[in-house]
Amino acid sequence: MVPVKYVLLIYSNPESWASLSAEQRDGLSRAHDELTRELSEQGLLVSAAGLADPITSRTVSVRDDTTTTTDGPYAEAKEHLAGFYLVECDDIDQAIGYAARMPDAKYVAVEVRPVMDASGLEM
Repeated sequence: MVPVKYVLLIYSNPESWASLSAEQRDGLSRAHDELTRELSEQGLLVSAAGLADPITSRTVSVRDDTTTTTDGPYAEAKEHLAGFYLVECDDIDQAIGYAARMPDAKYVAVEVRPVMDASGLEM
């Protein structure tokens, strides 16, 4: 079986984050450290990173050859993309299993999506 790359997209919500105790926040960090170490040791982790606060983002659009840049995220939503893991798994069920172990899944959501290569096929 050829492994497929999956991106595990971690969503967050400022209200949910603010409601967590310092102990719960530390627990989230430790759980991510443990999961990252496990995925690395198994050779499944391709990359992982947290993302800066959405307020630091810029949204870029091009219309009629004119580039427009606005501050902040494009979508008005409570949830925002907070980070990701890029993993190589045997199948989507394995990727879902790792997503379910992410501590963020208990508070907001983790999206699992296959990564496609340039031909439009799953990698």
